[in-house]
Amino acid sequence: MKVAIYGKKYKEEHKEYLDTLLEKLSTMDCAISMYEDYAAQTKKDFKTYNSHQELKEISPNLMVTLGGDGTILAVTSLIRDIDLPILGINLGRLGFLASTEKNKINLALDAWANKNYRIEERTMLSVTANFPIFEDNNIALNDFTLLKRDTSSMIKVHAYINNEFLNSYWADGLIVSTPTGSTGYSLSCGGPIIFPTSGNFAITPVAPHNLNVRPIVIPDDSIIKFTIEGRSEHFLCTLDSRFETITEEYEITVQRSELRTKLLFLPEIEFMNTIRQKLSWGFDKRNI
Repeated sequence: MKVAIYGKKYKEEHKEYLDTLLEKLSTMDCAISMYEDYAAQTKKDFKTYNSHQELKEISPNLMVTLGGDGTILAVTSLIRDIDLPILGINLGRLGFLASTEKNKINLALDAWANKNYRIEERTMLSVTANFPIFEDNNIALNDFTLLKRDTSSMIKVHAYINNEFLNSYWADGLIVSTPTGSTGYSLSCGGPIIFPTSGNFAITPVAPHNLNVRPIVIPDDSIIKFTIEGRSEHFLCTLDSRFETITEEYEITVQRSELRTKLLFLPEIEFMNTIRQKLSWGFDKRNI
């Protein structure tokens, strides 16, 4: 079996968990490859990859990420159309996606070897425009945003769904989130939590000027179009952790991607348990 390892930033306190992972994979007789920059940081001598094409040529059976949810978001831009499940080892904070705790590395790999796991296929979105944008990496697992950039003044975003006018948002920006991204930036701006398999997108305004404007949930087979205007010449457009600068001339289309991200979970990790634990639902600090 072939296992690819991906990390963004290596810290000395991660050493014991990386060593645990490598030792376990060695006992399982797995061929290991590692993201080139992460291998350089860790000073590990493994076969490396640095692009989607190189990862595709290696053709691993499993991707293991070491970090937080941002690490998983980053690796999806390398995986793209490769049929490759992701096992996220949580070395970060919340860990909605990187759900395997660092003290359960051996348990998780045994579950993978014994096929005692659950795969969730998560919806992704894609972005196109009337001008080149995000090159050949125009997909996102979490969200797409339009934001003000060079001024403190709000911007005006005109939104259309299936070519019908929805609204003009006076706000600091606008978020389109997948169900996976609903627990991220959208949630912090008052957006709803959406179950992963619900088949919806959420459109959430960022600090809207009109108080009667609220987040809206739409079917994920909708085609959403945006135009933007404001007092600045340039605006910020983001796709997960990537960003572009755009102008009023851009007409942007957001829709469901044909690609999906496969996340590997231990059997006991369920979405409702995760949100209860990560968001401290039912937890009363007065009892401490």
